[in-house]
Amino acid sequence: MSEEQNELNQANNLAPESSNEGFVHESHIDSPIQEILEISDGIKQQLAKVIVGQTELMDLMIIAILTKGHILIEGVPGVAKTLTAKLFSQTINADFSRIQFTPDLMPSDILGTNIFNAKTNDFEFKAGPIFANIVVADEINRAPAKTQAAMFEVMQEAQVSVDGVTRSMGDAFMVLATQNPIDNEGTYNLPEAQLDRFIFKVVVDYPSLEEDIRILKRFHNDFDMRETGAVENVVDLKKLMKLRKTVESVAISDQLLEYIARIIQETRNTGDLFLGASSRAAIWMMKASKAAAALRGRNFVTPDDVRWVTKPVLNHRIILSPQREMEGVPASEILQQIIERVEVPR
Repeated sequence: MSEEQNELNQANNLAPESSNEGFVHESHIDSPIQEILEISDGIKQQLAKVIVGQTELMDLMIIAILTKGHILIEGVPGVAKTLTAKLFSQTINADFSRIQFTPDLMPSDILGTNIFNAKTNDFEFKAGPIFANIVVADEINRAPAKTQAAMFEVMQEAQVSVDGVTRSMGDAFMVLATQNPIDNEGTYNLPEAQLDRFIFKVVVDYPSLEEDIRILKRFHNDFDMRETGAVENVVDLKKLMKLRKTVESVAISDQLLEYIARIIQETRNTGDLFLGASSRAAIWMMKASKAAAALRGRNFVTPDDVRWVTKPVLNHRIILSPQREMEGVPASEILQQIIERVEVPR
């Protein structure tokens, strides 16, 4: 048995508690994984020039782009959701656009439309703001269902179809969406099919007292937030494509694949949930676990990686039973119970 396989077997016997803190680098780092660590650290250092705290969100955004996923960030207005997403895009040398979702936003305002050109006596396509490598969809749940439907194809298949013509977005396409809590005025529930297209839903809470003090100290001499201009590029698209191949090559045992499947099955069988997780959710858990392992400096997945990504992968893909919803039980509590019920591979 090889030394790497011995390490993998030993790791699978461990089941430490899930943590929301930033990742700690582990030993036995090979060269491609080291490259991921350096870029990850570089991105977080650039974001830390402006953003206070939010290490979990930073890690999950990095995992999302390493797995070609989209991410949904939820929180009340004023907790730096949009700012963090925008600054994250600045750390990557890629085309960027921002779409402000409003109740009167139409699908053509996002995707683009064919416009008649009098000079050529023909119609030509005018691309919408969705045609970029990284798209920040700000307050995405303020637009009605018809506009949300325009995002389905582009988020799943990275392509746009307008008037029978399909245009590809390329491999680097990513949506960073923000939304306000659904009980806020002027918000719509996103369709379940659209929510399922996000790898993660991250809930951003209010900062702590210490973090609020640090925020005030950071900006008391910078009313115009000039520091945001100091955030620099860390990685380009070509490098990202290479890093995605590295994440794909991270080893995961059959026992851990079964562990993921058992967690998914438990969401479908528990009476606490009206709607369980889909097979797509299982695939995203596997991808996210591999990326989480890479961010911890390993080329193999452990149970802790799976447990850490379970809540952000599943919290927007499940629907509570009417009884649990009336009791006000949060989805995260139900998921934690499921994590504790499912036996960890030995």
